[in-house]
Amino acid sequence: MDKNRVIGYKNRLPWHLPADLVRFKSVTLQRPVVMGRKTFESIGKPMSLRRNIVITQQKNMFIKNCEIFHSFNEAIDALKSESEIMVIGGGQLFKEALPKANKMILTIIEYSFRGDVYFPFWKDKEWYILSKEDYKKNENNFYSFSFLELKRYARNQNTI
Repeated sequence: MDKNRVIGYKNRLPWHLPADLVRFKSVTLQRPVVMGRKTFESIGKPMSLRRNIVITQQKNMFIKNCEIFHSFNEAIDALKSESEIMVIGGGQLFKEALPKANKMILTIIEYSFRGDVYFPFWKDKEWYILSKEDYKKNENNFYSFSFLELKRYARNQNTI
């Protein structure tokens, strides 16, 4: 997300940050990835070596190599046996998932982009920093950015 919580514009990422793409792949490989339909459409195809879960209101939707659910809670129930679930967007799904999350893995880009989708606010007092890595812009990554991992202080029984 950018420094103003922008995560999307016209159903696309507003930036190209190769280091973030590499990290995204490393933290999501071999894990279920839960996404809204628009996020799936922006990616364009199921991600390999991941269990692809798409949340949509469209009742008769079928996507090869994806599991379709019609609510976040329905998807979470189906994933109970998984040790970790990666929610990858979009904005509405993040808003629904955040109260149940016990960890956030974020990229914060030190730039303000035009956007129409935002990451939800969270209460800082409920989270602590597990790790933070800062990077300056370079020839491959045109923006300074940070990789941030946050953990919720008090976990309740309804977290993912």
